[in-house]
Amino acid sequence: MTLSRRQLIKAALGTSLLASVPLLSTSVFAADTEAATLPLTIHTEQGPHRLDVEVAETVAQRQQGLMGREHLPEARGMLFRFEREQPANNAFWMYKTLIPLDIAFIDGEGRIVAINTMPPCESDSPRECPAYPAGAAYRSALEVNAGYFEARGIQVGDCVSVPALAGFCRGGD
Repeated sequence: MTLSRRQLIKAALGTSLLASVPLLSTSVFAADTEAATLPLTIHTEQGPHRLDVEVAETVAQRQQGLMGREHLPEARGMLFRFEREQPANNAFWMYKTLIPLDIAFIDGEGRIVAINTMPPCESDSPRECPAYPAGAAYRSALEVNAGYFEARGIQVGDCVSVPALAGFCRGGD
């Protein structure tokens, strides 16, 4: 079967349009399942705060993030890891994310360099969802329930350690 030039152009345009909107057709694959977690500790002046985190290391995992989740247990979170340092203007957004979140941006030494609170975006249009840039270069980002950091006195400069992963600072506990 040979395709006409018009059919080839339509097929090529359709493919590139689908590739440019990967999140619109993504199903929520982890919303109702317990994912594997790693222990993480945030070291503060008040002492250590321990969480179990899911790790998002691939592009697909980072795009999915916590989308579609209706609940995040109090001592849980998601750690987004990047291969390279991310520029200060790289941002996270809350499209299709149902719960309010705090996000801490973490540098390559494991220090928190910025913290933002991100309310859910109620729009069905991704273009209408605000973006939350770090404002400082970062290597990882940690999402937890909104209010978690403030309630525990966690702030910029505090240290994050993940024993199972390299490149994070180590606390004294």
